[in-house]
Amino acid sequence: MEIPQVVERFIETQHSLDSNAFAECFTDNAIVHDEGKTHNGKQEIEQWIKQAMENYESQLEPLNYEQSGANSVLTANVSGTFPGSPIVLKFHFGIKDNLIESLSVTE
Repeated sequence: MEIPQVVERFIETQHSLDSNAFAECFTDNAIVHDEGKTHNGKQEIEQWIKQAMENYESQLEPLNYEQSGANSVLTANVSGTFPGSPIVLKFHFGIKDNLIESLSVTE
């Protein structure tokens, strides 16, 4: 399965629990939708993922990756310290200039 470099970095920084490096995968004005909340810009994204990393210590195991133009979907088995772990989630990416400009996480 071929995965773009920025999505590989996204996965790697999630595994290393490095919220700063994770936020660097995103454009300055990126938007993330997760668990019914919206996070705008790198600063909010870094705060969101830092808290999520501390609370859930989640790890992603890629199962499938599909791309159509600038939009793509990573399907991953996500495990961690959260109720219902593990769960299969879909990460819907909008990618621009090898950075993530939008991310929506769905079941």
